[in-house]
Amino acid sequence: MVGVGKKKVRVGMVGYKFMGKAHSNAYRNLPFFFDLQAEPVLQAIAGRDEQGVKLAAEKMGWASYETDWRRLIERDDIDLIDIVTPNNTHAEIAIAAAEAGKHVLCEKPLAMTVEQAKRMLDAVNRNQVVHMICHNYRFAPAIQFAKKLIQEGRLGKIYHIRATYLQDWIMDPAFPLVWRLSKEVTGSGTHGDIAAHSLDLARFLVGEFSEVVGMMETFIKQRPIAEMSGGLSAKAESGKMGAVEVDDASAFLARFENGAMGVFEATRFAGGNRNGNRLEINGEKGSLRWDMENMNNLQVYFHDDEPGLQGFRTINCTEEYHPYAGAYWPAGHIIGYEHTFINLMVELMNGIDKGYSPQPNFEDGVRNQLVLEAVERSVQTGKWEKLESKM
Repeated sequence: MVGVGKKKVRVGMVGYKFMGKAHSNAYRNLPFFFDLQAEPVLQAIAGRDEQGVKLAAEKMGWASYETDWRRLIERDDIDLIDIVTPNNTHAEIAIAAAEAGKHVLCEKPLAMTVEQAKRMLDAVNRNQVVHMICHNYRFAPAIQFAKKLIQEGRLGKIYHIRATYLQDWIMDPAFPLVWRLSKEVTGSGTHGDIAAHSLDLARFLVGEFSEVVGMMETFIKQRPIAEMSGGLSAKAESGKMGAVEVDDASAFLARFENGAMGVFEATRFAGGNRNGNRLEINGEKGSLRWDMENMNNLQVYFHDDEPGLQGFRTINCTEEYHPYAGAYWPAGHIIGYEHTFINLMVELMNGIDKGYSPQPNFEDGVRNQLVLEAVERSVQTGKWEKLESKM
C-alpha cells in the first residue's frame, strides 16, 4: 500500500522470470526500507504464456496481467514500463513505451546494437520521460563507497583497473542452447551478458574508455535445443542440436580518456566460479578491491599508512556512513544481491518524482554499447579500436 500523500508510480513490467522476480521483490520492499515521495504500485505484468504470467502475478503480488506487452503500454493506469525480457525485444518495447509517455526502466544490455541503443535514447529524450538501465551492481554500498573514495581523491590518479566476471554454468557440453546463447535473441554471449557489467562499473568508477582491443572464443560449437526453466537453469527438450553463434569467453585490454589502463575478462567456463564479478583499481595513493560474492566488503589500501602496518584493510560497508546501508540493518548485519535492485529503485523513484533520469540511464546504455561493439570490431580487425568521444 502506498503511503498517504505519496505519489503513486504504477508499474507495468514486461517479462516475469529471473529478472522479473528480482525487480518485483525490489518494488515490494522499497517502501519498507526507504521513505520516498514516490512509491511503486505493482499494477500489471505481461507475458505470452497466460498460465505462466497469471501464476507469476499472483505469486509476486501484481494486481493484474496482460498477454501482450502492447496492451500494457496502452493502459492509462500505467506510469512506468519495466523491461525484463530478452535483449532482442528491448528496443521495440522501450521506444513504444516512450512514445506513449511512459517512463522506462530497461534491463542490460540496453540493445542489440549501437544503432538501436541510440534510437532508444532519442525516443526517451524526445518524449521527455524518465529512463534508467538496470546495472544493479553500481548500487552495492561497497561500490558506492568506492566511488566516494575515488571522487575525494583518496586513490589519487588512477593507473589501472582489472576486472573479471567468471561463471561456469554452461561448461557441460550437454547444457542446452538457451536464449542467452542465441545470437538472434541476445546479440552476443558472455560479452554482452556479463562483460557489460564489468565495463559499466569501470565507466562508473574510472571514467570513459578511449580505445580497446579484444579476443573472443566459443568453446562448445553445438548444443541441444531447449528453453530456460528459471534463473540460469534449463533442460533439453529433444535430441535436436543447434549451433552456438555467440562467445563463451571475452577478454580485452582498454585505455581510458584519463590515461588509466584496463584489463577485462568474462567467461562462463571458469570452473568453480558461480558469479565471480571482481575488480581491483590501483591509483597513485592507494588501491581497492571488490568481489560481488562477498559484496558487503571493500578492501582498501593507502600508500601513506605507517610502514609495517601497510596492506589491504577490509571495510564492511554496512554502517550508516556507507551509501544506502543505513536504511537496512545495524552495522555488520549484511545485505544481499536483492538489495542492489532496491537501491537502484530508490534513484528511479526519486527521478520520477523530481523529473530527471538518474544514472545509469539510456545515455550510459549507449556508451556501454559503444564499448561492447568496439571490442567486437577489434576481434574482427585484430587492431585497437577507438571509441566515439562524443555521442
